[in-house]
Amino acid sequence: MKPSRRKEMAQTYVASRGVSIRLACAAFGISESCYRYQPKLSSENAEIADWLIRLTEQDSDWGFGICFDYLRNVKGFGWNHKRVYRIYCELALNLRIRPRRRLKRHKPEPLKQPLRRNQVWSIDFMHDQLSDGRSYRLLNVIDDYRREGLAIEAGFSLPSMRVIRTLSQLIEWRGKPSHIRCDNGPEFISHEFTNWARKHDIRIEYIQPGKPQQNAYIERHNRTLRYSWVSKHLFETLEDVQDYATQWLWFYNHERPHKANGGQPPLKVA
Repeated sequence: MKPSRRKEMAQTYVASRGVSIRLACAAFGISESCYRYQPKLSSENAEIADWLIRLTEQDSDWGFGICFDYLRNVKGFGWNHKRVYRIYCELALNLRIRPRRRLKRHKPEPLKQPLRRNQVWSIDFMHDQLSDGRSYRLLNVIDDYRREGLAIEAGFSLPSMRVIRTLSQLIEWRGKPSHIRCDNGPEFISHEFTNWARKHDIRIEYIQPGKPQQNAYIERHNRTLRYSWVSKHLFETLEDVQDYATQWLWFYNHERPHKANGGQPPLKVA
């Protein structure tokens, strides 16, 4: 029988029979300090539970690791991870749908980790629809060094000149990269884009067709966008998409923990 249960029985015995606490503790095999102990962390536990519920409701793709990193590194709480995980399990937030069985494949060669800012940028497109059924595209640009999100450009059509304009604005703001990694889409292999890159002395690294894992950093970023807000919200206008994307990109860079940065947001890493 657990000590907590023996403590309850001793308290009941003292209240109903009027015996001394010392005698009741001896009869049920618990110490007097255990009998008199009053938990002091119940209010903090309730606060932890409230934070976990809010985080998982707001961002349903967040698991325990990213929730704990957010509470520790962004909000500055000093709660022990074992305590937070115990409450996480008590709330049944750890129950997930069993993933499908995956085929074993050869482990791809890992991408080289950039050593400095503006060494490698990765770019790629995403697609979705507005509430009226019109399709729109998102041009995503990240700096591979700290996985910092540089731009999310929304448009019904994003030709090469629009891509060049977005990248040129980024270069004016933070300087040019040494390399840009992308797939073999028509916007990226056009003469306008390649001539622009040659003019700015930027090397274009094209991945092999049908091998998106060679551009894994931006593909993982695309997945984060997809599960965080693109698939959750139905927008009416392209302006609504751009406004939400701008706000989310600030949150991603300043507050959203990233495992590649040791649980720190991209712009909070030293």
